[in-house]
Amino acid sequence: MTGKDSQTIDTAVLPRHVAIIMDGNGRWAEQRGKARTHGHKAGAAAVRRAVAFARRNGIQALTLFAFSSENWKRPAVEVKVLMELFATVLNREVDELHKHGVQLRIVGDLSKFSRRLQEKIRQAEARTAANCELRLNIAANYGGQWDIMQAARTFAREVEQGRATADQLDESTLASYMCLHDCPAVDLLIRTGGDLRISNFLLWQSAYAELYFCDTLWPDFDDAAFAQAVNCFVARERRFGLTSQQIKTLMAGGTLED
Repeated sequence: MTGKDSQTIDTAVLPRHVAIIMDGNGRWAEQRGKARTHGHKAGAAAVRRAVAFARRNGIQALTLFAFSSENWKRPAVEVKVLMELFATVLNREVDELHKHGVQLRIVGDLSKFSRRLQEKIRQAEARTAANCELRLNIAANYGGQWDIMQAARTFAREVEQGRATADQLDESTLASYMCLHDCPAVDLLIRTGGDLRISNFLLWQSAYAELYFCDTLWPDFDDAAFAQAVNCFVARERRFGLTSQQIKTLMAGGTLED
């Protein structure tokens, strides 16, 4: 990745999977004297930029937190606009995503969405299913605690029906029942908007993710801001519970017994 806003980076150390909490749409609109819903519409343009950036720079998977399970508590007008915007974006963007080889997946509890929206999701996923340039996951009506709970319940049903035993449950087995089980673990988790929390997002999948928080409001998150986050990730030493010396030994081709 090169350019005036970033330095050349060894693609071998780029994050494979980036997740983003897209925060700040409402505040962005309020700062301009507009309704919060205007900010959500402006945020859609930032989504397009982020997807294009990830695809150009060889990131394998990009997961965007569009609508949490707690967002239903927001004012009814705002929720209605979010649902309408979601449907509109699906209509407008699927052709473009397909053209550029992007595979689209919507993850979360989709049962609360209208049948019409659920059908649009199904069609969009089917249209892009064979694409492999970038995996784009949109988390909608998603919560990390819900994800872990639904995985546990699914496995429990397998035990009840005699297809599994409790002794077979380990981390990899439980993970196989979760959303994004077929994606790499999250390497880099970005939150825009200035808040320093992960808001129940991808709790399991982000166990060893590097966290990056920035004050930039989501509609203003551009290529330079994305590049800065990736540069910060590249500069960090990821140890996964090991010591710095152990990491150096492994990178030199040695083993932990050396």
